[in-house]
Amino acid sequence: MTTWGLAQAASTKPPVIDNPVYAHPARLVDIGAGQRLNLYCLGSGSPTVVMDAGMGDSMISWALVQPVLAQGTRVCSFDRAGLGFSDAARRPGTPVNQSEDLHALLHAAKIKPPYVLVGHSLAGLNVRVFADKYRSEVVGMVIVDGSHEDQSSEGWALAKPGDKAKYEQGLKDLHACIAAARQGLVKGTKMFETCVGDTDDPRFSPAINKAQETYAVTERWQAAVASERENVFYASAEETRKTRTDFGDMPIIVLTHSPFPKRSDESQEERNLKTLSWEGLHLRVAAMSTRGINEIVPDAGHYIQYDKPQVVIDAVNQAVRIGRTQSTRR
Repeated sequence: MTTWGLAQAASTKPPVIDNPVYAHPARLVDIGAGQRLNLYCLGSGSPTVVMDAGMGDSMISWALVQPVLAQGTRVCSFDRAGLGFSDAARRPGTPVNQSEDLHALLHAAKIKPPYVLVGHSLAGLNVRVFADKYRSEVVGMVIVDGSHEDQSSEGWALAKPGDKAKYEQGLKDLHACIAAARQGLVKGTKMFETCVGDTDDPRFSPAINKAQETYAVTERWQAAVASERENVFYASAEETRKTRTDFGDMPIIVLTHSPFPKRSDESQEERNLKTLSWEGLHLRVAAMSTRGINEIVPDAGHYIQYDKPQVVIDAVNQAVRIGRTQSTRR
């Protein structure tokens, strides 16, 4: 999902997020062969918190929590390849590739472990793969309404007839957006509305909205979003299934959105089954650690870091405290 999918009714109140760092690259770091990723770090101390945004999102996802967390330790957010201000992706957007990119980024930026990883949505897969590949470098994970490798199989079992065909058609349409971006997406056209959406988000300042629009019309951004969406229920899920399911006593805190209301095209029983499925997947992740916790966050949608930032802050600080103790015992 893109940030603009969260746009609410316009308000006369000042924008919640107006930090100019999100209107331009913060620090472009070469991760090899001239490919650069955008990195933004605040604070000092150890372990370093590393925050990975959801599908198609930039590091602005963490704007309400990163400055607060940085009062206690170093906190870094970044744009994955092709997204935000980072250079185009050179490989498919799967957890293995993206965790390797992140590891290269941290190494190139001289940000040493240990790390507490924070992943939203799609990045819930990424942080688990990273923690599996580089286990000795990770002392905690916070997963914010994260994707799960089994959500597609469970989801399709509960879906209505035709839902999967519509989803797969949507994936095909993504390639039309890549082609349109190559030719030039123009605001006000049907293709712009389809491929980019509403970029006038009242959560952000005009300068930030303009910056996001500038990169969202590029071929690199459209291609990165398409790759993540194409892979999330397929290659990305398979890569995640191959990782460990036992992280010992590493703190794993899983935050889950509050139950969504019933849609007009479903019964209450159908909605309840979908809610139980989502919550059950998150319980499985929390069970991967003897210090695993799953918390259902009241009055929060999928973007808990926007709706209830303090809950995310508290969860990360808890993981940092435990991780700090564990790392000193090594």
